[in-house]
Amino acid sequence: MTSSEAVAEGTSHTQTVRARSVRGYIVFAFAIALVLMLAYLMRDILMLLYVSALFAVVLTPVTGGIMRLRIRSWHPGRGLAIFILLLSVAAAAALFFAFAMPPVLRDVQSLIAELPKRGPELLDRLHRFPLASHFNFAGLNTKLQGFVSNFAEYIFLSISGWAGKVADVGAVVFLTIYFMLEGDEAYHWLLSFFPQPARDRLDKTLLRADARMGKWLLGQGGLMLILGLCSLIVFTLLKVRYAYALAVLMGALNIIPIVGAMVSMALVLLASAIDSWEKVLGVTIFYAIYAQVETSFLTPRIMKSSVDLSALGVLIALLMGSKLAGVVGAMIAVPTAVLVSVLIQEYLIKGNQIEDPGALENHPASHSR
Repeated sequence: MTSSEAVAEGTSHTQTVRARSVRGYIVFAFAIALVLMLAYLMRDILMLLYVSALFAVVLTPVTGGIMRLRIRSWHPGRGLAIFILLLSVAAAAALFFAFAMPPVLRDVQSLIAELPKRGPELLDRLHRFPLASHFNFAGLNTKLQGFVSNFAEYIFLSISGWAGKVADVGAVVFLTIYFMLEGDEAYHWLLSFFPQPARDRLDKTLLRADARMGKWLLGQGGLMLILGLCSLIVFTLLKVRYAYALAVLMGALNIIPIVGAMVSMALVLLASAIDSWEKVLGVTIFYAIYAQVETSFLTPRIMKSSVDLSALGVLIALLMGSKLAGVVGAMIAVPTAVLVSVLIQEYLIKGNQIEDPGALENHPASHSR
């Protein structure tokens, strides 16, 4: 073979390799685009999976504590620990409704019984009000009837939407239980896609994140307890109806950002309005002050001590989570921020730093000191 033929053959081989590389890059780009498109189309399902996996991680310390309970040489397994956790939650809810609902039902029944008598008295008081002459009560009555009709229609049309939300909640509960039971197998299956050195590093990183994320529930429980106790003290001093039940409800619903506070405060204001407007004003002032204290002082500091995030990081995470995914985003904002901070610290800040001390001594930079 002459030199010219060898050069031509080498050039042809190089062109073939380049053509294959270009085709490979094109196929890879199309594959990435396809994956992104599928992820966008399945974003709701992916969100359910992520939320369920996150809840499983957060609840793992609770089930671990139950599994450490011992009666002589016996201790519950993981499945039994999860069952005990679910049974405890159901028992607490049943106990709450058993004590909270009877007085509410009695008051509703008495209100319905006295409505024919108190209704005309209330209208008579409204007519005697100094500015009553400026109001059109007949028109107000018509508007109220229209509002009730439109509201009933809205409730009827939104039944399917609420049914979908209930189905999503059921799916999250089911998937959370599944991840708590079989999460280790799914976790190691995902790790198997990475080469061994990268797999070990990612495993250690995720375990660190898991340890910090598991403490989020402890911090959130502290916030719920503080709000419940403060509400109990204020409601008792103001002599609000159902003070104990409403205080428990305020603390329990505090785990749901924004919506939990709106629902619980609506019930508190309704119970206060039955007696006097002074009580309504009192509970409104109390919660306005507490909301500011919790947002600017309690939440940043408690979350920093539990999950080791800065106050600014917690506030930014809550704002971003609520903006991106509403209530669900706000609920998972802090644990997600913990996961992101651990990954950033490991892969962006530390980067490819050498962890072996012997390798560090043999590194060229160490000899130049």
